[in-house]
Amino acid sequence: MSRDPNRVNVVLVLADNLGWGELGCYGGGILRGAATPRIDKLATEGLLLQNFNVESDCVPTRSALMTGRHPIRTRCFQSVPAGFPQGLTEWERTLAECLKDNGYATAHHGKWHLGDIPGRYPSDRGFDEWFGIPRTTDETQFTSSIGYTPEVAELPYIMKGKSGEQSENVCVYDLEKRRLIDEMLVEQSKDWLTRQVEQEKAFFLYHPLVHLHFPTLPHKDFAGSTKQGDFADSMAEMDYRVGQLIDHVDKLGIRDNTVFIFASDNGPEFRPPYRGTAGPWSGTYHTAMEGSLRVPFIIRWPGIVPEGTTSNEIVQVTDIFSTILSITKTALPSDRPIDGVDQTAFFKNPKEQKSPRTGFLFYIKEELRAIKWKDWKLHLVWEPKVNESSGRLESPYLFNTVRDPKEESDILPFNTWVLQPMMKLKNSKF
Repeated sequence: MSRDPNRVNVVLVLADNLGWGELGCYGGGILRGAATPRIDKLATEGLLLQNFNVESDCVPTRSALMTGRHPIRTRCFQSVPAGFPQGLTEWERTLAECLKDNGYATAHHGKWHLGDIPGRYPSDRGFDEWFGIPRTTDETQFTSSIGYTPEVAELPYIMKGKSGEQSENVCVYDLEKRRLIDEMLVEQSKDWLTRQVEQEKAFFLYHPLVHLHFPTLPHKDFAGSTKQGDFADSMAEMDYRVGQLIDHVDKLGIRDNTVFIFASDNGPEFRPPYRGTAGPWSGTYHTAMEGSLRVPFIIRWPGIVPEGTTSNEIVQVTDIFSTILSITKTALPSDRPIDGVDQTAFFKNPKEQKSPRTGFLFYIKEELRAIKWKDWKLHLVWEPKVNESSGRLESPYLFNTVRDPKEESDILPFNTWVLQPMMKLKNSKF
């Protein structure tokens, strides 16, 4: 494997619905019923972000990650059932397509959720090969649901495909396979990584886990292991699976030339009994609360990103697109607006550098819900819990997220000056 710094490898692991407060390194771990030693150790080997922000749902976040563009631009607003138009249009430019044009080998093993028809599978969008699910994990409940038949709703499948070939079904994605899929995905990624090293190819591996999305069911090897129920058992498994990927990168001798990123796509799961936590923040995904926006993010880049560092500087999911392209010396698309900013300099020197991002706009579907700027958060629509919206506010609510992390005390009447930089941010973005 080449040690050329211009050909650095990237492994991007994305958990599904992992709240800010679940991991030990974010104040959870054994307090949530399951220690997370592997991810906690990863945090000591690089930079942990306390203020990494995502979009409101699986589809919007994944589209923002893959394009560097907010969903208001790509129209990737929400999850929809099979058989309906969804995912990235063909003219959107993905992270994998950019990297592939720069000579990178690319693979996707996990949950895609950005297209489920020919032309929109991962292997059609810049990935050399893929294995996983095209949509989402709640579909595993189909075959055991009363009244379900394949004639009225499509069977969900685990699928695979290669660039230039037609993607194909591997097996039905049911509750049995739900327990096995993260193990299957790790085996796929380990095999692919080994092949890239043997062929001395620079690579980008995108590994979107299925845990902790509901139904949050652990592999049989972890069932009952925590004695705190399925959710905690699944968290223990998730930590183990991430550890398997870390160990394989290290075993292959490519640790020093590989950027390893671990993050989550959304805030915590909220459907009982699979309820997660956002730690000190309020809310879950599908809202504009901090518990929806803020999720875990850890980056390890040996010798480049300093070990054992944390930061409360603002980073947004679109930034990962721009930053990975910068790290790999890959050109940004120049024919469209890119919302992501390059965080490379900040990641390399987080103790002295500040994030180049001071804030962002937060949409749910086509509605601007909130504006975040420095330590301030302005809510234009108030929905502290899913499906409990009071509608658009005549007088918006303003919170200081340092002094009031739960977003409980509106202080706009005493801080109307904050509206000026926030409105400038709003008017400058579109």
